[in-house]
Amino acid sequence: MMVKVELEKLNISYMSIDLGVVEILEGLSVEKRKLLNENLMLSGLELLDDKKSILIERIRNVIINMIHHSDSLPTLNYSEFISDKLGYDYTYLANIFSEVTGVTIQQYIIINRVERAKELILYNELTLTEIAFQLNYSNVAHLSTQFKKITGLTPSFFKKIGQKKRVELENM
Repeated sequence: MMVKVELEKLNISYMSIDLGVVEILEGLSVEKRKLLNENLMLSGLELLDDKKSILIERIRNVIINMIHHSDSLPTLNYSEFISDKLGYDYTYLANIFSEVTGVTIQQYIIINRVERAKELILYNELTLTEIAFQLNYSNVAHLSTQFKKITGLTPSFFKKIGQKKRVELENM
């Protein structure tokens, strides 16, 4: 919505806005591009020019939406899902992603799955078994192994810390 407002303020014609990608109908002058970039930065957004950066951002958006903003993860394997969403060969996407970020797509997915698990643990509405199932882990042990590898804590210990902090805040 912010991007649409900025485009309209600067009278820039566009065809579509989707997942952080704007299809502009005409070329932008240097001044308009600079102004658009400055206005977007005030909103915490960034104008990406080079194709690799744009593609990396699209990969990140697909992964974040897949893990954090959908009720269930895809039944396809992640590589097929990402490849289908972006219309590129997965090997090509994986090579560019790791070349630019220094992290593989698989590692990025694991990090995001663990972040989502942390959120779900802190909500305290689901058991670890339910969280593992929701995040497509084969079992709780697999979730626990990845969780500990990323955070240094077991999910159970993380939950205890979260509950302790919540009690401390309530008693203030």
